[in-house]
Amino acid sequence: MTDNETTIQTLKDAVGRFRTERKWGRYHTPKNLSMSIAIEAAELMEHYQWMGGDPRETPFVGSYVPNELADIAIYLLSFCDLHNVDLAAAIESKMHANAEKYPVNE
Repeated sequence: MTDNETTIQTLKDAVGRFRTERKWGRYHTPKNLSMSIAIEAAELMEHYQWMGGDPRETPFVGSYVPNELADIAIYLLSFCDLHNVDLAAAIESKMHANAEKYPVNE
């Protein structure tokens, strides 16, 4: 799978199958999923915790950062799938609201 060939729904379906096969649905409450998203985001932050402010500093990407991003996305997609959130529509709506809140200054 690559970003160019995979839809959000395809990812939701894959995450849903994984969850269903393991009978994890009973653990995927809004509280647990939202906490898991925050925990994984904190684990991503940990990789950058002691980096300086020098913009030339190359962030550590290795395998750890993509794995943390995947964990965040998996929990996010699980939340959206189980609680009927259309993620693409939510992003579009939020981007529209942000554009109104933060107009381009020319």
